[in-house]
Amino acid sequence: MFTFDLYIALIFIIKLGFISLALTHIYLKVKGESQSDLDKKIMYWKERFEFIFILLMAMLLIYLFNPRTDRTIMINGETKILLYLFGFILLITAKWAEFFQEAEWFQYFQKSVGEAGST
Repeated sequence: MFTFDLYIALIFIIKLGFISLALTHIYLKVKGESQSDLDKKIMYWKERFEFIFILLMAMLLIYLFNPRTDRTIMINGETKILLYLFGFILLITAKWAEFFQEAEWFQYFQKSVGEAGST
């Protein structure tokens, strides 16, 4: 159980790092320094932290929901928060534009409703 708690703590640390990098990026964007070398480094590490977070969360899901072993008793408050946040991260970072712009059903729907910008 101690190893599991350390793993959860590692995921929280990665998430806090990601949040701090995202907030720094927003701050630099507001200051008008979104093309600076510092911002490029921040974006580089922000993307890496996001990837590591998703990887660690995927491994956590595989571990917890392995059909051969019942580990649902291990889902405590911290794990619930991580799973909850992971759901939001997946929704926010999904490539929505690709889904709606390239989908044939959506193009058909747009044509049936009307062209964009027409009155």
